Amino acid sequence: MEIKKMTKNDAKKIINWKYEPPYDFYNMDDNEESLQELLQYNGIFAGEELIGFYCVGSFAQVPIGRDKGSYPETEGLVDLGFGMKPELTGQGFGYTFVSFIIAEIQQKDCLSKIRLTVAEFNKRAITLYEKVGFVTQTSFLANDISFLVMIKKLN
Repeated sequence: MEIKKMTKNDAKKIINWKYEPPYDFYNMDDNEESLQELLQYNGIFAGEELIGFYCVGSFAQVPIGRDKGSYPETEGLVDLGFGMKPELTGQGFGYTFVSFIIAEIQQKDCLSKIRLTVAEFNKRAITLYEKVGFVTQTSFLANDISFLVMIKKLN
């Protein structure tokens, strides 16, 4: 796997990714705002194939959670958001995928913790995140959906 800067073509591919229910919650709107946001992310490639993306910082936070104080600022902590190509989800590739992203982030920054947010219904992802070492810190409700905020301490 390798990381590349997101291009407009890559962003358009991601916007057209469609997840099956109940994961269709993660489908993106096909609009200029989504495109511009994705251009701030990094693409993850296996050879020439775009297999995922990630972002760090405020883009990785759910705005309502931020408004509710679910993301206190902590030195040495970064928020992480990511997605994997729908056809690759549920195939046992998640551990390698998430570990690769974490290693990439650690290489760039001196961090002590990584934080992510996940919809509570996404049990498959939560199981993976716990396996990678994330622990639930708090939760909040946004638009009738419960979200967990999870943190992983780094060595």
